[in-house]
Amino acid sequence: MRLNKFLSTAGVSARRKADEIIASGRVSVNGKVVTNLGTQINEKKDEVAVDGKRVSLPLSFVYLKLHKPKGYASTNSDERGRKTIFDLVDLPERLFSIGRLDYDTEGLIILTNDGDFANRVAHPKSEIEKEYIVKIEGDIKESELAVLRNGVVIDGERLPKARVKVVGLQSGMTRLSVVIHEGLNHQVRRMFEAIGKNIKLLKRVRIGTVKLGGLKRGEYRPLKPYEIEALQG
Repeated sequence: MRLNKFLSTAGVSARRKADEIIASGRVSVNGKVVTNLGTQINEKKDEVAVDGKRVSLPLSFVYLKLHKPKGYASTNSDERGRKTIFDLVDLPERLFSIGRLDYDTEGLIILTNDGDFANRVAHPKSEIEKEYIVKIEGDIKESELAVLRNGVVIDGERLPKARVKVVGLQSGMTRLSVVIHEGLNHQVRRMFEAIGKNIKLLKRVRIGTVKLGGLKRGEYRPLKPYEIEALQG
């Protein structure tokens, strides 16, 4: 196995970043520092370390979908001592999330210990759609929808375009479906703040063809083989 693929699959970093780590002399194989980007290893026998800490592949891969509730951080540990999504998962494997959801956002998040899979899914080139349900106070004008669809401009920066449609009106609230590809930091919240709309609910309901489905808040289940295959493209 190529060394950068080994590091990626082990969850150290994406392959391109792994190349930088190798080139900087931070990786050793069987106790010897390696800087050749084309290095091949025997993943079953060779001992690989990054910054002196041994790195190994998972014995088996785990792929989960989780319904993240509000009030949970999407990190392995939180510097402010808040609950994290990993407090909800009772498994021995060390998992990480593919992308994140804000502390006050709920919905679908995917967890795995397969770093190579995670990097492929998260890479912008994959152009995997993320669909959100948004509830805002009051109504929304067609002109405001047009702004969201074309990409709002904030401090001279135009956010990516989005597919936005109204899916319901109830009790002074407007419910919308928002589909994006890139998922920039706080992108959906920033979009609506830019047009002066107050979000009351933000929930991610789909990543690619994987849907939140009937999962209750805090529940998780393994991805089915066809769901994993669809995300891999």
